[in-house]
Amino acid sequence: MTVVSSPEIEESVSITSTTGESVISTTQPTIGVLALQGDFREHLAALEASGAHAVTVRRHAELDAVDGLVIPGGESTTMSRLLTVFDLLEPLRARLRDGMPAYGSCAGMILLASEVLDTRPDAHCLSGLDITVRRNAFGRQVDSFEEDLDFAGIDGDAMRAVFIRAPWVERVGEGVEVLATVPEGPAAGRIVAVRQGAVMATSFHPEVTGDRRVHQLFVDMVRGVAATRA
Repeated sequence: MTVVSSPEIEESVSITSTTGESVISTTQPTIGVLALQGDFREHLAALEASGAHAVTVRRHAELDAVDGLVIPGGESTTMSRLLTVFDLLEPLRARLRDGMPAYGSCAGMILLASEVLDTRPDAHCLSGLDITVRRNAFGRQVDSFEEDLDFAGIDGDAMRAVFIRAPWVERVGEGVEVLATVPEGPAAGRIVAVRQGAVMATSFHPEVTGDRRVHQLFVDMVRGVAATRA
């Protein structure tokens, strides 16, 4: 899939700061997609369709230039190793500590977690979310499935979610909001979407369905953070 960046456009978003003043964001956010491995092209297209300027991130300088970051689905242990190879692990941890908005889908959720079960002992966590995640919790590739979910904070019809060798969340820390759970079946009640401050993650892959509401929510989150820092 070829992704063509849209021309720079202006968006006006009104944000109320903690002091009660209205802060206006008039710039299109630049959102990076970690492009070391996985389905980053689909995320680039979804972000562009949601009003962001989407760019690939493979280097430290590229990470420094973005307002927010998407960590795509893929193979979490491979992505963890490549973060070290490309000298991105510590810079990414530092940006998360500094409040950079981030969104992870599937493997991205695993990387953003503070604790991961059933992973390699040498795998790295970014600790952007105070959650415990179980890797490949729903089973192997052949056990992949689709489900309709209610997603907190997103209006409209139920969201069609595609799970591919997906994790689930087994523990959420204080301050972590549960956005979606599996509604029925053997995995009923399992947590599959969370948010803590400016960091969000889903077990499923919204980038493959054509439903842009999760990406739109993240773009709005990035705009909000950028506006309060302006």
